[in-house]
Amino acid sequence: MKKAYLCTLMKNRFLILAILVSLLAACRSEFEQVRLSNDPERIQKKAVEYYQDGEYQKALSLIEIIINSFRGRSEFEDLNYMMADSYYHLRDYEMASQYFKNFANGFLNSSRREEADFLSAYCYYLLSPSWRLDQDNTIKAINSLQTFINAYPNSERNTQCNTLMDELRLKLEEKAFQQGILYYNLRQYQAAIYSLDNMLKDFPDTKRPDEVRYYIIKSAFEYAANSVYDKRKERYEEAVERGEEFLKKHRNSDYLREVRDIVAESKTKLKLLENERYQIQSSRNGS
Repeated sequence: MKKAYLCTLMKNRFLILAILVSLLAACRSEFEQVRLSNDPERIQKKAVEYYQDGEYQKALSLIEIIINSFRGRSEFEDLNYMMADSYYHLRDYEMASQYFKNFANGFLNSSRREEADFLSAYCYYLLSPSWRLDQDNTIKAINSLQTFINAYPNSERNTQCNTLMDELRLKLEEKAFQQGILYYNLRQYQAAIYSLDNMLKDFPDTKRPDEVRYYIIKSAFEYAANSVYDKRKERYEEAVERGEEFLKKHRNSDYLREVRDIVAESKTKLKLLENERYQIQSSRNGS
């Protein structure tokens, strides 16, 4: 009895497995049969179905086979757009950007041209990484979004473009600031000064100019302190000059007290240097 039950159970399992395998094979065979059919009309129809059902990889695979067969026909525009949009939904933003741009350039009278141009730029926004990484795609995104605004000055999407560009510029600003701080922490004070000075030029509207200048002044002071003797005077003078400029521009800064201390210490160092020079000169004259 037990043996018969086990045999029946095994047969049922094999039957269920066979049914599942058959169903999977049928699903695969439908796609494969269409793909290998050599029938552009059939392939195009199925590609549209896959696209509408959100099966973008299958749609893309079929579109790539037959797209050139529809060149010069009304379906050609739709297939090109579906190709770009499929890459977009598959999160292959580099390819999507390229195909959206190709669409915009290839279908100048299309009602979807503006949308394609925007999405081409937006893909670079999506490719923009953390500020810690290389920012090539961030720069490409800013340039592409600005190009869109220039091309479509009355577009409703321009407000969004400006918002996205502001976000991207903040990322570049953070990258520039952290680069300067890295130089400071590595005690490469001249490089820190140069880097942070450039940051203020590149991002004049930064919301933390006092913090940037504070690190420039600290770098200038440390640069003077670690310089050869003959260079210290001019470099302490630069620290004083930068510090006094800070005190005029940022009267309510949280760094005010520290900058005052740096200015005072720099002036003390200058007096000591002047006294040393005087003593050396007096000694030479006396001899």
